[in-house]
Amino acid sequence: MLRAEIAAAAARLIAEDGADYGTAKRKAAKQVLGNTKVRGEYMPDNAQIEDEVRLYNELFFADTQPERLLHLRKLALRLMTDLAGFSPYLTGAVLNGTAGEHSDIHLQLFAESAKDVEIFLINKNVDFEVSETPHFKGRGEPVETVSFMWHNEGVHLSLYETDDLRGAIKVSSDGRITRADTESVRALIAESEEE
Repeated sequence: MLRAEIAAAAARLIAEDGADYGTAKRKAAKQVLGNTKVRGEYMPDNAQIEDEVRLYNELFFADTQPERLLHLRKLALRLMTDLAGFSPYLTGAVLNGTAGEHSDIHLQLFAESAKDVEIFLINKNVDFEVSETPHFKGRGEPVETVSFMWHNEGVHLSLYETDDLRGAIKVSSDGRITRADTESVRALIAESEEE
C-alpha cells in the first residue's frame, strides 16, 4: 500500500512538474513518510511509476496528452530520419507513451564516433551542449550526450558506439520495449492516428 502511495505521488510530480524518476521517488517518499528513512522494499520501481504516470495522464490530461505525445513522436521521427546514418532509437517517455507537457525527446545513436554526430550537427547549424549519461548496460563508463532545442522542444542524443547496438535491441525483463527504431516509431504514430 505504501509503495502504491509513493508511486502515485511520484507520478504526479513527473506529470505536473516534469521531474525525473529518481527525484520524483525521493520527493514522493518524503511527502508520504516525512523524514522517516525509507527502506528499499517500500520504494516503487520505475515500471510501477510509469504505470501510475499513464493513469494520471488518463485522469487529468486526457484532453491534451495524446495530442502532445503524437506531436513529440512525429518530431522524433523527423529527427530520426535526419539522423538515419547513426542508427537512431527512440527511448523514454515519448516511446513509452507517458510524455507530457514537460517531456523532451530522447534518442540513442550508435555511431563510429561521437565526433561524427557532433560534426553532423555543427554542419546543420545546431547549437548544442555536451554532457554525460550513464550507459544503458550499467557499465562504469558514461556516454556522451548532446542536448539542444529543436522546433521548440528539448532533444537529448545519447551517443553510443556501434558495437553497443548488439545488446540494445533486447526487451526489458518486464516485457516493455525500451527503444524503438524508425519503423517502430512510424508504426506507433500510425496506430495513434487510427484511434
